[in-house]
Amino acid sequence: MNIVILFLLLAGIGVSLLSGTADGVLAALQSGASDAINTVLRLSGAYLIWMGLLNIAEKAGLIRTLSRLLSPALSLLFPNAGKAKEAISLNLAANMLGMGNAATPYGLRAMRLLNESNPHPGVATNEMCTLLVVNASCLELFPATLVGLRASCGSVRPLAVVVPTLLSSFAATLVAVMLCLTFTRQCRSRS
Repeated sequence: MNIVILFLLLAGIGVSLLSGTADGVLAALQSGASDAINTVLRLSGAYLIWMGLLNIAEKAGLIRTLSRLLSPALSLLFPNAGKAKEAISLNLAANMLGMGNAATPYGLRAMRLLNESNPHPGVATNEMCTLLVVNASCLELFPATLVGLRASCGSVRPLAVVVPTLLSSFAATLVAVMLCLTFTRQCRSRS
């Protein structure tokens, strides 16, 4: 992917040099870099708050409670998760709150724990595939990052995306879960 991006960047610079608009490219690069830094700084506060709250919830035992509440669904989706269930719960909770980047460390921890109990380490199990698919579909009850981004960019109605995001992510997650359950059953029936 880096090669593709490098090629596009060099092609754009080459075209601008040939067309005599190289000074515009430099201005655009500087403006884009400045905008990226400003956006990161505006969003970092929200990320720090959510990561801190999730960490506090984990240490206070709220995640264990959430894990027990989600246990029927987690047992259906991740029957052999074992000690990874708590990390999976944290990952799903962060995703549901719209903090995809905050969910990443918990997803990595869950994958590492799933791999530790894997009879063939390095080969994806059904639980690993299901976690990946559920993360990709990303059920969001509240898209905190998107709302924060819209608010920081001056949106008049930053919350206007909440209902469409909830509906579309619910539909995507429902389809993802159905596909995972179908393929898992097919794999088990073959073995």
